[in-house]
Amino acid sequence: MARAIVGASRRTDIPAFYARWWMERVRAGWVEWVHPFGGGVRRASLRPEDVLAIVFWTRHPGPLIPYLHELEGRGYRFYFHVTVNGYPRAIEPHSPPAGAAVRAFRALADRIGPERVLWRYDPIVVGKLGGDSLDAGYHLRQFEALARQLAGATRRCTVSFVSLYAKTARRLGQVMPGLSPGWPAQRRRELAADLAAIAWAYGMSLQACCDDALVGAGRGEARVAKARCVDPELVAALRPGEELHLEPGPSRAQCGCARSVDVGAYDTCLFGCAYCYATRSQAAALARFRAHRPADTMLARPAASRGAA
Repeated sequence: MARAIVGASRRTDIPAFYARWWMERVRAGWVEWVHPFGGGVRRASLRPEDVLAIVFWTRHPGPLIPYLHELEGRGYRFYFHVTVNGYPRAIEPHSPPAGAAVRAFRALADRIGPERVLWRYDPIVVGKLGGDSLDAGYHLRQFEALARQLAGATRRCTVSFVSLYAKTARRLGQVMPGLSPGWPAQRRRELAADLAAIAWAYGMSLQACCDDALVGAGRGEARVAKARCVDPELVAALRPGEELHLEPGPSRAQCGCARSVDVGAYDTCLFGCAYCYATRSQAAALARFRAHRPADTMLARPAASRGAA
């Protein structure tokens, strides 16, 4: 079979909540998941010879760090996207505090190198929260403070403005009655240019995820680039000397990612972020988390089949 890039995962935080399950599937050499749109159970090989790279998305890599030696020993190549936003608890009620998140980020970078740990300041939410304004000034101050603490631990930061899907707008609106439904493109571009200058000052490039209107904003070398979260160049760097032919595999409009197989499941992340597109509610996530079995072949089963597993 053709080798594949495995995403773990855009749909949930596998390192934070499902590290034990992930390692059980690695040792078994295969994994199943339910296609989120078409339905039906899919299966993929996790044998090292079949996996080009693993891309982890997380905001708490700590539970997976003890297993990295085993992953490397088995021959896997991997890198991490780590989200560190530092939003107020009303927006990120269960995320690690910024200080703890920075320490975990730096520990991971010390372990595998800054080229393989990518910072996500994502998504950018704009509006009123109580008496506070999450405006351009807020984001410039917050971003600069985090960039200063993460300097040397990463080479890249990915940003995007929040996508207000119906469920996202509803959940954010409950905690942010002053939510701005959307900034004009020019204001988004101006903020992105300022963030790119800050990132560059701390040794990072800034990349825009699924927002081509931001690409090129900035001055000189500190310009916003197009993000490729499943990055063919980074995957190629993990496999020097190999000739790879990676096809595009966009997950939505203006996505620059290479094709990958995402083995996660919606409604399973417990961080409860108000802007999350992958979770309907904290109650739904808790229900699926409680039904989860680390020895199962898939992270979460459809309700009708859980009892049979």
